[in-house]
Amino acid sequence: MTDSDRPWEPPLAGSEVEHLTGALDRLRTTFRWKADDLDAAGLRARVGASSLTLGGLLKHLAAAEDHLFTIRLSGEPIGAPWDAMGWDGSGDWEFTFASAADDTPEQLYALWDGAVERSRARLDAALADGGLDRLVHLTWPDGRRAGLRRLVCDLIEEYGRHTGHADLLREAVDGRVGEDPPPGWRPRSGPAGRGARS
Repeated sequence: MTDSDRPWEPPLAGSEVEHLTGALDRLRTTFRWKADDLDAAGLRARVGASSLTLGGLLKHLAAAEDHLFTIRLSGEPIGAPWDAMGWDGSGDWEFTFASAADDTPEQLYALWDGAVERSRARLDAALADGGLDRLVHLTWPDGRRAGLRRLVCDLIEEYGRHTGHADLLREAVDGRVGEDPPPGWRPRSGPAGRGARS
């Protein structure tokens, strides 16, 4: 098995940036694999009393990607596509879970794939402009500013939490289990399923 069979794997021995971004991309890929190639019913399926769905998680994590790497990174407005949905990135994110039931699978996959693409570009630019120690817009009430490392770790934590939820939801939909995608996996649905980087 070669690295090209599992491009989402973090390096065995790399820099701090390579390990943090590698861990984030591995979680992104695992989450996308868990949510991939489902119809509307699969994306709306629930487990027990929980209101979480894979569609809701796709939309929520897309919002988290854009929120962290616009508002918290630079202080810029969250912008498209969120402003057209009536959300400016402030307040309660619960709308992402509830409103996903009204979105088609194509919309949800495109939303998540687009947010990840934008986040990667913004993170790459921020890393080139000061690295992980670079201070970001996010400020505590006492005036201290967070560093870029904090945003990356926050997003890793967000994916860690919700990839666990995706494990349970996907198993309930069609029995798909496993820690990692199989070697050579690529998304089958959405823009990423048409040749974009997973």
